[in-house]
Amino acid sequence: MKNSIQVKSIGTIQAERGIFSILIHEDYRSGLTNINGFSHLQIVWWGNLFDKVEHRKMLINKKPYKNSPAKLGVFATRSQFRPNPILITTIYVDRIDLEKGIIYTPYIDAENGTPLLDIKPYHKYQNVVNCEVPTWCSHWPDSYEESAKFNWEGEFNF
Repeated sequence: MKNSIQVKSIGTIQAERGIFSILIHEDYRSGLTNINGFSHLQIVWWGNLFDKVEHRKMLINKKPYKNSPAKLGVFATRSQFRPNPILITTIYVDRIDLEKGIIYTPYIDAENGTPLLDIKPYHKYQNVVNCEVPTWCSHWPDSYEESAKFNWEGEFNF
């Protein structure tokens, strides 16, 4: 098939009893070589809990945020309901056990057993100094660190 895409899980996200980690399948652990030293990583994962035909068709969100317009297209949100439920999260790295292929983090917004698709190092140059956003979300935090203290629950309508 000409437009065929193959995606394969390289590990799983573990989130149990307040302990969060990423377990890399043994076949992919050598890919962690020299990853030590990065304080943050971008974790690409499959939104398996939202991989339903009806969710893939949800292209318009009705006022998902308290200050947002009445309608937002899926590509203007970080909604888990997407044509392809590929999600990305930046995590802080507590430590990495290279032998066991485990990355420990204080938090990740994925469920236990979520399939891991990829890991990318977060580099300083990825910080966009003059990033512009619409007015409805301009009061959101300017950094990952500030985000941890922000009242996100007060922002959502769900």
